[in-house]
Amino acid sequence: MVLENRILDLGLVEYIKALQLQTEFFGEVKTGSWKSALVFCRHYPVITFGRQAKKENLKVDELELFRRGIPVYPVERGGDVTYHGPGQLVIYPVLHLELFKKDLHFFLRKLEETVIAVLSEFGIRALARKGLTGVWVDKHKISSIGITVKNWISYHGLALNVKDDDLANFSLIRPCGMDIEMTSMETVLKENISFEDVKKIFIRRFGYV
Repeated sequence: MVLENRILDLGLVEYIKALQLQTEFFGEVKTGSWKSALVFCRHYPVITFGRQAKKENLKVDELELFRRGIPVYPVERGGDVTYHGPGQLVIYPVLHLELFKKDLHFFLRKLEETVIAVLSEFGIRALARKGLTGVWVDKHKISSIGITVKNWISYHGLALNVKDDDLANFSLIRPCGMDIEMTSMETVLKENISFEDVKKIFIRRFGYV
């Protein structure tokens, strides 16, 4: 049997549908049908609570979110509360870490390294912060990361803020449980950024890292 590395683009998709598909892809990797999967998508507005999330980090009540059409889901990933919207590129690596290194912190740092490398190709100087997870531009966060690992297979992943017209909804939460401001690639560069360009560069840099 020839194992395949799959690269999939789900496009703009409801969060819960992408979660169901991740479960299927996880099963393909677990049974050995696939070697790995790198899943790209964008989500309709949604708020998710990770395993460490605290309810007080939601700054409005759920009735207000219902009025806005923004669902809230508790999920298995690490981290606190986050927002996903159409202005982000979301990447879910479904990888068997036994083929690389059985070390969750190593994996997180490599995801950060990949995002930093991608941003550098656009002329954005980004960095990781000691003791925190994610990628930052100055004092603003541009990428959030939250993963789950079962049987040493990863799923969930990272979100990179690309568009500047989708940042306002972060005001509904304390992102990642912190009083911080989020930024995006377009906000930093003050120019239009193509999701397709970001995706192509991410695939190349991810393979290298």
